[in-house]
Amino acid sequence: MKYLHTMVRVTDVEASLAFYSLLGLQEVRRIENEKGRFTLIFLAAPGDEAAQVELTYNWDPEVYGEGRNFGHLAYRVDDIYALCDKLQKAGVTINRPPRDGHMAFVRSPDNISIELIQAGDALPAQEPWASMPNTGKW
Repeated sequence: MKYLHTMVRVTDVEASLAFYSLLGLQEVRRIENEKGRFTLIFLAAPGDEAAQVELTYNWDPEVYGEGRNFGHLAYRVDDIYALCDKLQKAGVTINRPPRDGHMAFVRSPDNISIELIQAGDALPAQEPWASMPNTGKW
């Protein structure tokens, strides 16, 4: 058995691509299916194309809810503080800040929870993260 991908449904392709690119993911392939009226966009971290996220965009509008029942996607990152700073400056809410220098949660434009985990040992506590409260759900 080999892991292939995780699929999440999206309602705005451009907003979703902008969000996932902030995380460092890049598009590796795209499938447009006119008969099925959907687009599949596969994303992966550079150098790790074996683990992919499939964004599914259905051309006919649907309401998906919060996505909380999905759980979350998780990514190991080289510098959790730098990535959270980059995301925050781009307008992304840090739902669970990396107070411990190890873990944070954000949400995609479609409310998919994304867990960020610091590679290696946790970084030393650092402001503004150490005293930042949780915001919303994660």
